[in-house]
Amino acid sequence: MGTVSKALSLLNYFSRSQSHIGLSEMARLTGMNKTTVHRMLTELQDQGFVEQTNSGREYRLGPAFLRLAALREATVPRRDLAQSVADDLAMRTGETAHVSLLHGEVLSTIAYAYAHQHGLQVTMDDAEILPLHATSSGHVVLAYADPSFAKAALERPLEAFSSGTLTDRKLIKAKLDDIRRDGFAEAISAFETDVHTHAAPLFDASQACIGAVAVAAPSARMSPEARTRIRTALLDASPRLTRLMGGFLPPSYRQKEPAA
Repeated sequence: MGTVSKALSLLNYFSRSQSHIGLSEMARLTGMNKTTVHRMLTELQDQGFVEQTNSGREYRLGPAFLRLAALREATVPRRDLAQSVADDLAMRTGETAHVSLLHGEVLSTIAYAYAHQHGLQVTMDDAEILPLHATSSGHVVLAYADPSFAKAALERPLEAFSSGTLTDRKLIKAKLDDIRRDGFAEAISAFETDVHTHAAPLFDASQACIGAVAVAAPSARMSPEARTRIRTALLDASPRLTRLMGGFLPPSYRQKEPAA
């Protein structure tokens, strides 16, 4: 990973729940020494990507993102397209739907929707980061991504987020074969305990996998009927959003009728 990539990777640690991060904490999160992290944060601050708060003791995302986000949305309104599909998917399934796009070696959530049919539902954060090895969205991307990308992603340390997180590379690779056969991924308590998710891939104009569309539900509500309903809706939403974003399904993407 180059110097620029390392500096930009620091930005992935900011989230709604962790909007302010101090120098020592950032060093701990990244595993880098404080001198290196401080130099990178200073460079990011000079370009407006982060700014200091609390008398300079912590950092938060800077104003440069406002300009870049506005420019991005004006030229490529993917978020609007993704939101429309997420809204429809949540309504059809009665569960939380979300869309995420590949950003480096993680997935960034760009849209999500709640169904509100139930008092208990899976909640999302704006721009939530989804690890590739620990989510159904990540698994489906690994299954359809370039083999060299998937290999490199799985060679990195695999963190266990819950008791259901797969960290055995052989088991993950075996699961990827099933995903390519079925056209979707399924995960139970992989990233969050008692959350059951399904995901299907999204492709760009070159037929490369760029992200995933997914549905997340409490495990207790995942009946055979709900599973079939979600799979059917996802296998419709995936090619639809791919086409809306100007993408094409690759010949390798095969869908089969969802089974209960």
